[in-house]
Parts: sequence; structure tokens; C-alpha cells
Amino acid sequence: MEQAQPATLYLICGKICAGKSTLARRLASGPAKLLISEDHWTSNLFAGDLKTIEDYGRLSARLRAAMGPHVVDILRRGLSVVLDFPANTVKNRDWMRSLISQAEVPHELHLLDLPDAVCKARLRERNARGEHPFQVTDAEYDQFTRYFLAPGPGEGFNVIVHTD
Repeated sequence: MEQAQPATLYLICGKICAGKSTLARRLASGPAKLLISEDHWTSNLFAGDLKTIEDYGRLSARLRAAMGPHVVDILRRGLSVVLDFPANTVKNRDWMRSLISQAEVPHELHLLDLPDAVCKARLRERNARGEHPFQVTDAEYDQFTRYFLAPGPGEGFNVIVHTD
């Protein structure tokens, strides 16, 4: 008899246009996995209010506060969650670590390690298609990337590195 997989929290870290949402959709395509996307929620709840990096910080914190207990409840009920929220800062990863601890579930942190040139080229293509809820300039990419910090070994995450 095949054993059911335990509920798992899947986390994703990578710069803008590194492929986080694409990977999240792929991870969530398996059975008993729910995808929760920050871009979906912020674009629907806060679209008119997201104008600066400070707005993003404030509003994404509100979203994390609202979604955290919900994510923990889903995990405790045995359903895996693919959290398409950027695990790009220590503060965000601390929040994610609290979800893992509260739900008492295993996790995977997927790190998309791509050069800035690749991410910026993808960003320009994404902007040209006009299908993404947010248009990001090269200058905004640079501004957000200044806050990016890959997870370190001392943080205790189960990191899986992707280089393409």
C-alpha cells in the first residue's frame, strides 16, 4: 500500500522574473496541493494602492498577517501549500518559518538562482506581453533586488537550488 505524502509547505525564493510563479504552478500541479499567489491577492485587493516599494512592504505585510492562519489551517488539514510569496528577505522567511512551526509540517524552499541579465530580459518580455498584473521597470527591478538576500545555511531551510 502506498503511503500518502505528508502535507508540505513549498516556498520560493528568487528575483523578479526568475520564474517563481512558473515553478509554483508546476509544484502545485500534483495531487493535494493548493497554490496561493501573492500577486493574485495583492493585484485584486490593493492594485490602486501599490505605487511604491513602501506600499508593497506595508500591504504585503497585511496580506501575510491575514493569510498566515489560513495557510496553517490548510496544512494542518493535510493539504500541501505552494506559497507563491517571495522568500527573498530574512523577514519574509521568518514569517514562513513561523508557518512551518505552527503547522508542524515539512517544507522545501526552492531558490531560483539566475543572473540579473536573464531576469531583466524576461521582465522586458513579460511587460511587453502585458499579461502580468504588475508592470515593473528596470529601475524598479533594481530597487527591489537591493532587498534580495538568498537564504543562508544558518536559517535552517531545506533549500533546493534551480539555476535555469
